[in-house]
Amino acid sequence: MLDLDRLEAYDFALPEVLIARYPAPQREQSRLLVVERCCFCDALFADLPALLVPGDLLVFNDSRVIHARLFGQKATGGEVEILFERLISEKEGLALIRASKSPKPGTTLRLANAFTVEVVGRAGELFHLRLNEEGALLDWIERYGQLPIPPYLGRASETSDEERYQTVYARNPGSVAAPTAGLHFSEALLDALAAHGVGLAWVTLHVGAGTFQPVRSERVSEHVMHSERFFLPQATVEAIAAAKTAGRRVIAVGTTTLRTLEGAAALWGELRAGSGETNLFIRPGYSFRIVDALITNFHLPRSTLLMLVSAFGGYELIRAAYQHAITKGYRFFSYGDAMFLPTCFANEPGEAQ
Repeated sequence: MLDLDRLEAYDFALPEVLIARYPAPQREQSRLLVVERCCFCDALFADLPALLVPGDLLVFNDSRVIHARLFGQKATGGEVEILFERLISEKEGLALIRASKSPKPGTTLRLANAFTVEVVGRAGELFHLRLNEEGALLDWIERYGQLPIPPYLGRASETSDEERYQTVYARNPGSVAAPTAGLHFSEALLDALAAHGVGLAWVTLHVGAGTFQPVRSERVSEHVMHSERFFLPQATVEAIAAAKTAGRRVIAVGTTTLRTLEGAAALWGELRAGSGETNLFIRPGYSFRIVDALITNFHLPRSTLLMLVSAFGGYELIRAAYQHAITKGYRFFSYGDAMFLPTCFANEPGEAQ
């Protein structure tokens, strides 16, 4: 019997040619694999309104990616690369630092040859940095930093990424990676969904640098998830309650939205408005409380995101869906195609909880 607590259970072979280095020419013209228990349907993302019914509720993550990657030097001349994981005040942030030697507290770093920060201390793998200049740290980062596109794209960020590595509804800055399932939505598609009677609601979860970190333990249950900040508005809580009362689906657009909703319910014991942090690790055996359906991209082998999707759809079904996507030439990862799971198969009778 397959041991789903083994990391190797979430491995798969992906031809490199299927890694999407750039997005589709138009957002809604990416492909959409509709995953049903009995069959797989190959569609376009533009077909999404036809797959939903009036009263369904789509919930989006409206976090905006910041220019979190910066390059600079120590006073000694040594080079550093910084990826801000989160801002903790107007002047301070936590960051990953790549350098020949880890900078000690009190070290001054000059970034982009434009401004300086001081190393205050450590917080685990992250460095606590404080701005030495006038103004807000976010303003300096946004002016002089680079968009932190995923490392597996194998290229530096380009001008086109400034638009395409953001969702059209991104408005709350704070993420170091895009909530990529949302990249397929255009303004026209959002309008079409609203005209079809589909509800639109919003949460904010600032995606942290941990999204790029691999699972290092061979036992999945030993992995410690990174914590991410979220905000759940009252209007969204009310919209979800109304959809549930009407017997309509709550559809998470992306794993970040799903983690926000399920994480908030786990944190507070119920879904209510407010802000908090979640390090909820969703893997096979998890029982979903809020989300009924999921739109998501195709994820990296051995990743926590693949484990989450396997929990939602059922391990064997997701494995078959990924093989179908590979055979049919779907494009993978952040700029790739999408998958729609119209129901939470893990919560069906007979599924492991």
